[in-house]
Amino acid sequence: MSIHLFLFTGRSLASRSITPSICAQFRRSLASSAVLNSGHNRWSKIKHEKGAADAKKNAQRSGFAKNLTLWSQLYGPEPGLNGRLAQVIAAAKKAGMPKASIDIAIARGQGKSSSGAGLEIMTLEVMIPPAVAMVIDIATDNKQRALQDLRGIVKKYNGTVTPTTFLFARFGRVVLKGDKDDDFDFDEVLMEAVEAGAEDVEQDKKGNVVLHTQPNTTHQIAQDLSQKLLTEILSCEIIWSPIGDKVKLDDQEAATNISAFLTALQEYPDVQGVYANAERGKITKQLWTSIEDNLDT
Repeated sequence: MSIHLFLFTGRSLASRSITPSICAQFRRSLASSAVLNSGHNRWSKIKHEKGAADAKKNAQRSGFAKNLTLWSQLYGPEPGLNGRLAQVIAAAKKAGMPKASIDIAIARGQGKSSSGAGLEIMTLEVMIPPAVAMVIDIATDNKQRALQDLRGIVKKYNGTVTPTTFLFARFGRVVLKGDKDDDFDFDEVLMEAVEAGAEDVEQDKKGNVVLHTQPNTTHQIAQDLSQKLLTEILSCEIIWSPIGDKVKLDDQEAATNISAFLTALQEYPDVQGVYANAERGKITKQLWTSIEDNLDT
């Protein structure tokens, strides 16, 4: 048996006889299309890995920015007079953080933009599927522009700007470097912290001391205890802490959207903190980590 295939050569139709052996070769060539699928899968994997790497880099730069702002705020913007600030600058540069971003973070510690203009502090309250409440802290020299940009990001990821702060409590949190060794006297630290004005004191898994304070006393308590106890301040911030039950993230697709939303927020320079009443449900550990790394609670 043979098959006639008509080919258009550009001038006329030509009939060409195809034998069974040629048919088999033709079928094999069609089967080779699986290579395209393999390439597509490989590209998807590359995109996924790149996305994870970008999210990790954003989280790292966000951490540097917060530390630069903190040390500038506590002990001044001059690296030559502020050893801790100088150390963070060196680490940020080594990690590839742009100089412009470093300068912006230091200026924010002084309540200014990199141009010297004063910053306005505000919050954006957001609800995003599946009913996760968020509070976004913003420091900007252009309120109208920042709100317009961030509302656009919220809309892009299916979120809604709506009141959510009633689902959170506002307080200060200070983390002082501690130690798990027997020589470390937590009771002594506790007494000093209470005397300084802390409302609650606990020790985390690494042995560090976590203090909870009223927002208006946070920085002063951090400085006082750091000097009295001769210990390092690891973080000092005013945060929004969820009250009541948190929303479990069970849906992988919804959680992926939240992860992308948080990454976009961290890339926006005026965003200073993002807080959410979410917790891991049935989603993968890797996806939850990508979310948790971009939250401040």
